[in-house]
Amino acid sequence: MSQSKTDRTGKATTKRRKFLVVVDGTPESEVAIHFASLRATHTNGVVTLLAVLEPGEASQQWLGVQNIMREEARAEAEELLHRLAAHVNEYAGIVPELVIREGRRPEEVKQLIEEDRDIAILVLAAGTGKEGPGPLVTMVAGASDKAFPIPVTVVPGNLTEEAIRALA
Repeated sequence: MSQSKTDRTGKATTKRRKFLVVVDGTPESEVAIHFASLRATHTNGVVTLLAVLEPGEASQQWLGVQNIMREEARAEAEELLHRLAAHVNEYAGIVPELVIREGRRPEEVKQLIEEDRDIAILVLAAGTGKEGPGPLVTMVAGASDKAFPIPVTVVPGNLTEEAIRALA
């Protein structure tokens, strides 16, 4: 007997639920990746890794330099995503979806969630430093004027591997 699935809007779908993780190369984002990978494995889901290239200051005089810097940033993001994808595959036995976007991180996260209806959960890891939990956690927590469109799981950025396995 096949089980009927729905996306987050309640519409029938044959696709698997996606766990979105925004990656930036920090130890906290690796904790989020581990948690999301195990949750996806346990629920027959998919992990989507998102890297966002933040725009720089633009002036006509330095446009050529800015284009070179953008290309270098994209190459670095691709390398990071491929390295993390290999890690997810080795760690949890799944192949993640990789996405690179250009823009402001909070806006790009929201836009991707709007565009991809199979993204069901955003997984974030809270920063552990003096700077606070991080800009995305702060954005989600402060979104009181409008509800965030999907559930958000915030894991402590200093969660141990043992704790991740127990919780996921």
